[in-house]
Amino acid sequence: MKLTIVYCPKCGWLLRSAWMAQELLTTFETELEEVSLKPSKIGGAFQILANDKVILDRKTFGGFPEPKVLKQIVRDAIAPTKDLGHSDSKKNEA
Repeated sequence: MKLTIVYCPKCGWLLRSAWMAQELLTTFETELEEVSLKPSKIGGAFQILANDKVILDRKTFGGFPEPKVLKQIVRDAIAPTKDLGHSDSKKNEA
């Protein structure tokens, strides 16, 4: 699986993008083949794509996700059965 993080360089989001890439590569080390960083020519853009399909868009999400939420979004898109341990959402307890 290939992830691409598209970010706005004019907004100064390179470091945030690199940090997110590192978090995702660490969490999904067996599921991911590659995480690339791609500067956008569109101001304010920030998206994460899985095999060229948008799985997160900052504008529609309403901002940047917290690390736990970011990992859940990526997990749901690329490895739905993966247990994220402490980063996983609480399951409904009966």
